[in-house]
Amino acid sequence: MSIFIDTSGFIAVLDMDDASHTVAAKAWTEMLTSEETLVSTNYVLVETCAIVQNRLGMKAITLFQEDIVPVLRIEWIDSVVHHAAMGIMLAAHRKKLSLVDCVSFEIMRLLGLTTAFTLDRHFKEQGFICLPT
Repeated sequence: MSIFIDTSGFIAVLDMDDASHTVAAKAWTEMLTSEETLVSTNYVLVETCAIVQNRLGMKAITLFQEDIVPVLRIEWIDSVVHHAAMGIMLAAHRKKLSLVDCVSFEIMRLLGLTTAFTLDRHFKEQGFICLPT
């Protein structure tokens, strides 16, 4: 089985001041020691890097790049997935639903993934199982 890793999960693990840090760090450690494949996208990586660089600085970016990214299976987004996700976002017509989220939903559906490591309520709204619980 595989688990999709969202930006909000990465942020909660990396930011010790995040309200969900303790529960997220515990769940992250459990996932790392499991047989689960941890999947993310290049869009999530770009979004995470931008937020981490702004909030936590370059030392945290180095930690992210050297210790976290290597354990992931990265799905690289092509134009077909990008355009499908853009269509989903435009059809939803919701200000707070991001293109990155819609790309994540599209990839999860294409890969048959049902579980996401995320604190973003949009994943639950889309019918996915969210960790940490």
